[in-house]
Amino acid sequence: QVQLVESGGGLVEPGGSLRLSCAASGSIFSINTMGWYRQAPGKQRELVARISTDGITNYADSVKGRFTMSRDNNAKSTVSLQMNSLKPEDTAVYYCNGNIRAHWYTIFQDYWGQGTQVTVSS
Repeated sequence: QVQLVESGGGLVEPGGSLRLSCAASGSIFSINTMGWYRQAPGKQRELVARISTDGITNYADSVKGRFTMSRDNNAKSTVSLQMNSLKPEDTAVYYCNGNIRAHWYTIFQDYWGQGTQVTVSS
C-alpha cells in the first residue's frame, strides 16, 4: 500500500512563509511526477506545482515567483513546497500527489495525501 503524508501546514500572516513536506512510503516500485494541489472552500482542486523525475518543475501562474517545489536528492520520494509572500487567497487545503507504480507488474497510478490546511490571515 502506498501512503503519502504531508506536514507543515498552519496559520500565517499575509506576507509570511510556510514550508510543506510530503513523504511517500510503502510499496513503491517507481515514482513518476509528484505534485502539490490545493482546494479552497467552494472551489475545485487545482494544481499548484509539479516536479518531474529529472527535477523539472512547473507552477500555477498564481504562485510563480513565490512558491518553490523541490525534491530530496537522496530520498526521491520526499518533496517540499516552500511558500513565500503568502496571500489570503492562498488559503486552502494542500494535497500531495504522486504518480506511482507500486509493483513492477502494475501501472502508474495517482495517489493522494490526506491534505494539510494552510490559512493566511491577519
